[in-house]
Amino acid sequence: MKILVCITHVPDTTSRISFTDNDQKFDANGVQFIIGPYDDYALARAVELKEQAGGNITVLNVGGVETEPTIRKALAIGADEAIRVNAEPTDSLFVANEIAKVAKDGNYDLILMGRESIDFNGGMVHGMVGEILGIPSLSPVMTLEIEGDTAKIAREIEGGKEFIEVKMPFVAGCQEPIAEWKIPNMRGIMSARTKPLNVVEPSVNQSGTALQKFVMPPAKGAIKMVDADNVAELVTLLKNEAKVL
Repeated sequence: MKILVCITHVPDTTSRISFTDNDQKFDANGVQFIIGPYDDYALARAVELKEQAGGNITVLNVGGVETEPTIRKALAIGADEAIRVNAEPTDSLFVANEIAKVAKDGNYDLILMGRESIDFNGGMVHGMVGEILGIPSLSPVMTLEIEGDTAKIAREIEGGKEFIEVKMPFVAGCQEPIAEWKIPNMRGIMSARTKPLNVVEPSVNQSGTALQKFVMPPAKGAIKMVDADNVAELVTLLKNEAKVL
């Protein structure tokens, strides 16, 4: 089984975010980058499937040379090879087109990725990839079992779960509890240094969007304490100040 796992290179959630050039450029100085947490779940499940049934795992990232340490970590976790599309991931459609091109050329049985990245939280790429390739796309996938050429999936929906059977190939946007995150051991770290990392140029020349500026969320306001017995005051504040009633 050939599995393609798409990973993002995103700031750690503990990093302090700032912008430069009149809020038009993200300032990466001092920022720790990681594999997107949802992508980590996808990669961990891919490794488990390979251990169960054999096969090959390719990790794919759309990004510049600065993403290669993150890609090497994915190789250390258990991927066999990697592809980096040498382009800035400017928007979801651009990234989806690049993933679809690699997926089509590689003829993969299964395409896994996180349900969303944690920087822009768009949650659209898996659906776009499925549409471009003309194959099913399911998200958010909580469990994934493979039997022959058929997958049994549990997908989170509003108010419950949906159980689906789907033929391969397909795209899955993964989330917990599909697998436990895996920590690379020393053997994996050493072997990752020699695993192939192929750099390819993008198939699409430009994206369809242009960045105007970044805007930080507003600072949190002061907290007002209301006596538990003073329901009238609480209702007034919620109505006139918080404007949620």
